[in-house]
Amino acid sequence: MTNPTAAMLVIGDEILSGRTRDANMHYLAGELTKQGITLAEVRVVPDVPEKIIGAVRSLSAEYDSVFTSGGIGPTHDDITADCVAEAFGVHIDIRDDARALLQKHYDNAGQEFNAARQRMARIPDGATLIDNPVSVAPGFVVENVYVMAGVPSVFQAMVASVLPKLTGGAPLLSQTLRIERGEGEIAGPLGELAEEFSDLSIGSYPYQRNGVYGANVVVRGTDGARIDAAMARLSGLFA
Repeated sequence: MTNPTAAMLVIGDEILSGRTRDANMHYLAGELTKQGITLAEVRVVPDVPEKIIGAVRSLSAEYDSVFTSGGIGPTHDDITADCVAEAFGVHIDIRDDARALLQKHYDNAGQEFNAARQRMARIPDGATLIDNPVSVAPGFVVENVYVMAGVPSVFQAMVASVLPKLTGGAPLLSQTLRIERGEGEIAGPLGELAEEFSDLSIGSYPYQRNGVYGANVVVRGTDGARIDAAMARLSGLFA
């Protein structure tokens, strides 16, 4: 059986403009790999409702799980919650359980729970809350879409609360061999090896260092014995 699949939807003009470097994709990919879930696609969209709605619908239909990042804060351009509600055709409003969490948080901090902050308690009907131990404002789950914050520390905390509830497969394993030859020299034998071990993923990642051309060849799969066999053949080819 193949592993469950997932997609990530990164939302925000600041990512596309280059103002903010996205760190959440790298983190999510690593955590899903350990869980035995294949991150098969990552899509980045601007703060444009039709783009977000369309992406949520298409990714939700294609993959087992979808993780969104960004756009659930208190400002006017935080529109992810509304767009997810629209994508699934459900109503959205301030929900009592989310409001209670935030009210207590701001009361304890001696801060006003104003209208802007109340926006973070707007949750689509039928959604399940995602715990946020960092800044309290919850994420939520609608069907197979996990809606989470863009701030890396909060995103990571939400991922940690979500992953134990997901059904994973076999963890993805990998081994790497460094070959000090140019890709043009190794491409032919490497292609034949990839055909022989078609159940594995074999990738070549070139480098140049001190005038020397080389490549790191990475073999990935879920069967450790098959990876060992492929690595033995690889070593023999380029010994």
